[in-house]
Amino acid sequence: MLHEAFKLSIMKRDANMRGSRAVTRRVAAAAFALLVGGCTVPQQLLFTLIPDGTIPMMLGNFESVDETNRRRIVEFEKGRDWDGLAKFAEGNINKEKSNHEWWIIAGYAYSQGGQRKRAIECYAEAVRLSPDDILGWNLLAQSYRTAGQSDRALQVATRALNVRSDSADTWFLVGETNSDLGRLEPATRAYGAAIQLDQSHAHAWLGLGKAYARLGRTDELKKVAETLRQLDPVLAKELAGFSGK
Repeated sequence: MLHEAFKLSIMKRDANMRGSRAVTRRVAAAAFALLVGGCTVPQQLLFTLIPDGTIPMMLGNFESVDETNRRRIVEFEKGRDWDGLAKFAEGNINKEKSNHEWWIIAGYAYSQGGQRKRAIECYAEAVRLSPDDILGWNLLAQSYRTAGQSDRALQVATRALNVRSDSADTWFLVGETNSDLGRLEPATRAYGAAIQLDQSHAHAWLGLGKAYARLGRTDELKKVAETLRQLDPVLAKELAGFSGK
């Protein structure tokens, strides 16, 4: 069975994990440790409603933001000063309008501050400036989701696959937006593609389990639940609560 193969892959994931997510996490954790020793990056990712503590993950991949500005950005986030962070990012955008990384930081600040329309504008500009950067695409798609525009989010996420068809996060977003729209079979295929690229993608397993629960596919749901218990007990409890099992 496909799920059995996935379970075996999970047990071996430290030796053979595929894709870039593991590298991204290690780089982000290292960058964050240098910036604010003692803090840790939450397991939640950018696309899971853009949670707190995401800035260090982004900074781990940004090349044009110097150390002084990195420290300022982290201070704004630690203080939950989203207006201050937005103004700081906008100030740097005025100096470097073609720097897509500052547009992403501004979008993040506006997202956290609840200014969804402006966040979408910033992420869209980041994508325009750097169309090969999958992070901007993913954040733009997620911002449309949080704004209740799932149709538009699906269009953006699908276009993003033309940029990086090997992005597990993007396939996850395709799964989520299809699920939002009640398109459960396409959602299961997208979640499955995300998992094939990254067997440790716990949120994709969760999405797959929820889709199976809604479809009444109890055998597949049980196998997903078993895998998720090994991978992320917290999300496994969420799945159990969702499915009533």
